[in-house]
Order: sequence, then C-alpha cells, then structure tokens
Amino acid sequence: MESGRWRRGAVSRGMLPLLALHAANEYYRLPWRPPVTAGLLAANTLIYLRPAFLDSLLPFVDEVWFNPHLIVKNKDMKRFFLSVFYHVDESHLVYNMMSLLWKGIQLETSMGSSEFASMVVALLGLSQGITLLMAKSLLVFFDYGRPYYSEYAIGFSGLLFAMKVVLNSQSENFTNVHGLIVPSRYAAWAELILIQMFVPRVSFLGHLGGILAGILYLKLKGSYSGPDPLTRVIRELTGVLRLPIRFIRNMFRLRRQRISGRGTVGSERRSLSGTWRCPACTYDNSDWARNCEMCGTSRSNNGGFLRQTSRRSRDIPLEELRRRRVERFG
Repeated sequence: MESGRWRRGAVSRGMLPLLALHAANEYYRLPWRPPVTAGLLAANTLIYLRPAFLDSLLPFVDEVWFNPHLIVKNKDMKRFFLSVFYHVDESHLVYNMMSLLWKGIQLETSMGSSEFASMVVALLGLSQGITLLMAKSLLVFFDYGRPYYSEYAIGFSGLLFAMKVVLNSQSENFTNVHGLIVPSRYAAWAELILIQMFVPRVSFLGHLGGILAGILYLKLKGSYSGPDPLTRVIRELTGVLRLPIRFIRNMFRLRRQRISGRGTVGSERRSLSGTWRCPACTYDNSDWARNCEMCGTSRSNNGGFLRQTSRRSRDIPLEELRRRRVERFG
C-alpha cells in the first residue's frame, strides 16, 4: 500500500507484458488453474489500465484514496473497499501482482477456491478496518493525527501482508526476506520493518493492519468449530452461477454423442428416436437406411432382421469389422 500523491499519465515501462508472460507461464505449468487468483490479477490490472469500455464505470483514483479522515467524516465505503484495487504506477502494480500470483496460487490450491475467496473478503474487511481503527486511536489517545489520520494510501499490499501471515502460519522453515534469513512465521514482520526502512513512502499503518488482520483471521478461524458461513455463501453462489455453464456443456456433450447426425456405436439395446440398431455390430442407423451402414445387415419391413443377411455379418472377421469402423469414423 503506497501513500503520497497520485501521478497522472504514468508512462508504461514495459513491465506489464512481463507480468502477463510470467502469469501465463505459471498457469500453463499448473495441473489445476486457480480461478480466484486469476480474477484478482485481472481486476487489479484492468483497473490500472482503465480500458475505454470500463472508463465510465470506474471511479477516479482521487475518489478512492484510503483516507481515514474522509472515511469517518463522510462514511465513505467506496474509499474503504476500493482503495485496495488501485495502484500508483506500473512498478507498484507489477510488484504487488507478482506477490499475489505466488501467494494466491499456493493458498487457493491448498484451501480451494470458495474458502480462498471468503478468506480474501474477510482479510480485506479486517485489514482496512484495523488500519482505520489504529489511525483513529492515534488521533484520539495520542493526538497523533497528521501522519496517519490524514494520510492518503492505495494498493493491494496490505492484503498481501495478511495473506503472507496465513500462508506461513504453519511453516517451521526459514525464508529469505531481502537477504535476511528469518523463520517463515515471522517473515511478514521482518518485511514490514525492512520495507519501511528502504521505502519510507509506503503506508506503514496499512501494512501493519494487514499483518494484524492475518493474525486475527487465524485466531477467529481456529476458535470457530462449525463451517465458515461466508465460505458456504460463496460456494452456493458459485454453484448457482455454474448452472447455465453446466447446461451448455451437457448440450454439447449430447450432440457429441451423435456422429454425422445419424447415430452412435455402442452396446446399449435401446436405440435413439428415429434410428434402428444393428444386432450384428450395434451401430445406430437412420430410419431411412434399409441396410446397416457399418456391416451391411438388412432391415426387414416389420422392424426385424433377415436371418440369411445377418449370417453375412457374422462371416465378417472381427479385424475386418474393426477396420471398417476406423475407416468410417476416421
């Protein structure tokens, strides 16, 4: 999360194509492609690029800066929720999205998409709420309002700090944080201090709020024995949204079972409407055909099969019948 003034008309330095290439490469290697992580990457990137078809729908960055004073004064929920998805410049976006790609793939793969999505929503609300509460507390109890209560900040990094806490919560390993080897569970704290030392313009309170949100989320999740209600809501919602996709997929699957608009080869005795099944080779023929198009067995007028002609099909060697099927269906 960066603080400061917004610079309009930032010039692209070619980092976005590298981000797209890296994301495509990571997803290509995965056996299962996490959809929520991909959606978050796309949402942040589209908001930064502001394509013409979204320009009229998206608020300007001046309307969504996270500013505790304006949020409390105007009860501005737009600043509270949307500031996370806006970025100052290209390097700010790319750095955050590379981190999201790495953390999101690991978390979503281990948790599942529904639980991961509910965690992101919970962490967003917790991190923003804790940051707002800390800024207000510094003003009320210590009269320390100017640096934090009037600060303007945007960016996804507060949420990334919270995700880092969740990701490393059960790890007993060590990790490298900008050249410093620390236990993985304390990596977020080390990164908080190092980033503030080397990049003082970032929002210290926003990052701290993210870490505390991650710790609070783990505490709440550990104390709640029942199923997560937010996860259940998201799972039900995604199930409803999948219904039309499932219907279309089943339609195409049904059409694929038909071959050249005539029939299928199979072992079921019940033929499809408008077809008759050859008893010799089990091929479904059109009602218009008098002889089986696969093996040549004739069909009688009353729906039966002539014994003398069906004998002809039994004389066909199995390999020859196989060859005809392959020739018929490529």
